[in-house]
Amino acid sequence: MKTPDLLHDVSGWHAHVYYDAETRPQASELREAIEENFDITMGRYRDRPVGPHPMWSYQVAFTPELFPTLVPWLAQHRQGLIVLVHPLTGNDLIDHRDYPIWLGEHRDLNLDNLVDTSGDPA
Repeated sequence: MKTPDLLHDVSGWHAHVYYDAETRPQASELREAIEENFDITMGRYRDRPVGPHPMWSYQVAFTPELFPTLVPWLAQHRQGLIVLVHPLTGNDLIDHRDYPIWLGEHRDLNLDNLVDTSGDPA
């Protein structure tokens, strides 16, 4: 599999809003604002680290067409929360490891269980 072309090989995007017990009210407020302002698919609250995510989070799934509107909006409205944005290219490892966009502080992800489907040797 070739390296994805982020303008053409992306089927969608995920934004993962990170929070903890103290910042959950901010995360809830942000979630409501996202749902009011954008045509997205919202994931459930995960009040524990799940998959590669080192903190509590919820997922926001959106189309490539929304990227130039939603991502800057998140940058301006995240209220100090950390948000990870990554493309959906069909390769979970590369999407999280090579193409993350961090709004706020960077967090180390647990990539151990993500699969590289590119066929390229690591």
